[in-house]
Amino acid sequence: MPNDRQITGLVSIDMFYFRPGHTSQLIVLGIAILFQPHVYATDNEVSTTCTRIASKLASINLIECLDRNLLSSASYSENNTPLLIKEYPPLENRKPQARILLLGGIHGDEYSSVSITFKWMNILDKYHSGLFHWKVAPLVNPDGLLRRKSHRMNANGVDLNRNFLNGVNDNAGLEYWKKRTHSDPRRYPGKKPMSEAETRWMHQLISEFKPDAIVSVHAPYGIVDFDGPPKPPTHLGPLHLHLLGTYPGSLGNFAGEQLGIPVVTVELPYAGIMPSEKEISRIWVDLIRWLKGNVPKDKTKGNRLFITGSSSLDD
Repeated sequence: MPNDRQITGLVSIDMFYFRPGHTSQLIVLGIAILFQPHVYATDNEVSTTCTRIASKLASINLIECLDRNLLSSASYSENNTPLLIKEYPPLENRKPQARILLLGGIHGDEYSSVSITFKWMNILDKYHSGLFHWKVAPLVNPDGLLRRKSHRMNANGVDLNRNFLNGVNDNAGLEYWKKRTHSDPRRYPGKKPMSEAETRWMHQLISEFKPDAIVSVHAPYGIVDFDGPPKPPTHLGPLHLHLLGTYPGSLGNFAGEQLGIPVVTVELPYAGIMPSEKEISRIWVDLIRWLKGNVPKDKTKGNRLFITGSSSLDD
């Protein structure tokens, strides 16, 4: 019989969020959890959120999500969904070269950005060497993903990647949205910068963790984008560098241009189709190689003022 720690946080069948064609898969997963001696985080919020993620993403099953041992960050989305995080801290007798923040699922309809982040967490779980100190948030926008029909924006219809501080004025994002996107609702920046709970949480992560680089995963342009210093990666696996530019309120504008933190944006080729296992590995290996050779390039960062409101899988 499993011990008390193993029992706590187990998910029963009646907690599943069924969808047509997936009920038998979820029942099998539920039975597997009840009879396998896995040790999971004891937080019921994590178990419930993992259940919802597994019922939405075909490439991430419930056990795979729970096995990542994510923690509730004590912050919540606009719809009160817990924002989950995992830290890979420094190891004894090894000072990490840099702090890296990895973000997936900023846009809720970019399924592959969430799934590949889970796959990379699996690599870190096996091979974390202490070279880098990581914090990983695989799903920044749970309300956008976990609704009946996933969409780019959060629960308030705000594009989180247009909701950061813009370095100009509170109206810059709205003015750009009206003039340059013709008020495209998919790119609505919100009434003012930092209006959304998820954006404030990312800002808090950056402010408190002080990453030396940020890796943000998106889809479906099939390229590598980059903002800030130093020299960007020319390619990550099959994805080649193509600079898209920044927009008022974007993460690249805020962290890369205003704060001087390198922001690597991994743009996967498809939002709903995962890269092959070989491609997932190649992107990761090239990313680690670039981080190892370029971050931190020097200790002189840009405007670090915050306003309150390797060639192997081994990292």
